[in-house]
This record gives sequence, structure tokens and C-alpha cells, in this order.
Amino acid sequence: MMDTLHEWLSQLLAWVESLGYWGIIIGLAIEVIPSEIVLGYAGYLVYQDIISFPVAVICGTIGAILQQWLLYAIGRYGGRPFLDKFGKYLHLKAKHIDLAEKWFEKYGPMIVFTGRFVPVMRQAVSIPAGMARMNLWQFTWLTALASVPWSILFVWLGFSLGDKWESVADEAAPLIRWILIAALGLLVVYFLVQYLRKRGKSI
Repeated sequence: MMDTLHEWLSQLLAWVESLGYWGIIIGLAIEVIPSEIVLGYAGYLVYQDIISFPVAVICGTIGAILQQWLLYAIGRYGGRPFLDKFGKYLHLKAKHIDLAEKWFEKYGPMIVFTGRFVPVMRQAVSIPAGMARMNLWQFTWLTALASVPWSILFVWLGFSLGDKWESVADEAAPLIRWILIAALGLLVVYFLVQYLRKRGKSI
């Protein structure tokens, strides 16, 4: 079975390579393959001088935004009834959507940024943003702000690892922890500023 999965993955990556930059965008937009693998492979293509590093990062960011726009639209126009019926086909479990809704209600739009660095929340958080009819431009800006460092990290790792790019997820794990800590730190600062503003207005 592992050989079959590896062959299937190889075929998908060959398809990504054949499309070049469009392969990165489409691969991330539909995310049949995890974004870490698509971006890591893009870094490997940079290593082979097939594509350029900056454009690979830009395409990775565009692909990520397109995917989140789709999920945002599902939340906004389909809502919970659509997700309860078709969520399983999108690999979105009800418990993850419930958690994303609670986070969005508690932390507001800023969770769209910080949630990108949490594996379970990365896709799910766009759903409640759409259901809450969050401003699309604000949603896009926060999504892009989080997608850029994510794309840079994995393209750079794929490039640095070269022929060993397949170990990109293992190499990224300790770095992602630090990114998550930094994102959570920003969330704390954001709420502290909001709290001080409200307190200042009430005085």
C-alpha cells in the first residue's frame, strides 16, 4: 500500500512540475497534497533551477489565498448545513469546525492570521470567518500575511535540502513551533492593545 501511495504522490508531483508555477498555485488551491509537500517540492524545483525562488513563494501565497477564499465562500454561502452534509468530502471534521467557530467567536478576525500556523485550524478557521461575513479584504490581508512566511519557509527548506527534500516536514517541525509561539505572542499583544484602548475610552 505504501508503494501505491508513493507512486500516486509521485504522479501528482510530476503533474505539478509539468504545470510549473501554475502547478504550485493549483496544487495549493485544491490541496490534494498537503501544502508542506507542494511547497517543499517547489523548493526542490528551485534547487534544480527549473523555477525561481521569489516567484515560487508568490505562487504559493496566491494558491493559499485561493484555497481560503473557497472555504470562506463555503462558510458564507453554504453555512453549517452545507458543511454538515459535505464537510467530510473536504476533509473537514465537525469537531474541527466547532473548535474553529469557538476560536473565531472568542478571538475575532485576528485568529485568521494566527490560526494559519496551527495544523488543525489552518483550513477550518476560514469557515467561521465566512459564516460571520468577515470583511473579505481584511480576511484576504490576514491570510496573505500568514501565507507569505509559510511559503518562504517550505520553499527555502525544499531548496536547502535538495535531493533530500522529502524530509521537509521533519526539518520544519521545530521551526513551526517557534513560528507558532511568535504568532501567539502577536495575538496576546493584539488583545492587550484592544483591552487598553477599551479601558482608555471608559476612563
